[in-house]
Amino acid sequence: MARYTGIFTVSFGIEDLQPIFIEILTYCGCEIIYNRRDYLMARELPGQVSFPKLVYIDINLERLSNATEKTRIKIVVRSEELAVKLDNHCYQVFYLLTKLIVENSHWELLESIINN
Repeated sequence: MARYTGIFTVSFGIEDLQPIFIEILTYCGCEIIYNRRDYLMARELPGQVSFPKLVYIDINLERLSNATEKTRIKIVVRSEELAVKLDNHCYQVFYLLTKLIVENSHWELLESIINN
């Protein structure tokens, strides 16, 4: 099973993050399958890759304090694909997603931790 994680802290209100992440996930070729105020689950649209390579993405949003507009974003990108090589399909989707988060103009990135 391929699995990649990342934690990002951004200077942006948690209330306004969901529409941006829905747009980002759509750009990554994913559809939202579960949506809560502080949690999104998406999966890659079937038909582009074989079933074991289909990527699932979990995004948890956490307000760091009531006084600030800082939000922690925790992402998990996973698939049933065996991660035999580093540059597998799951990693490519993870790389695109993290790049879109880091380079997003809507917020200031304060911190990032990427585990691959």
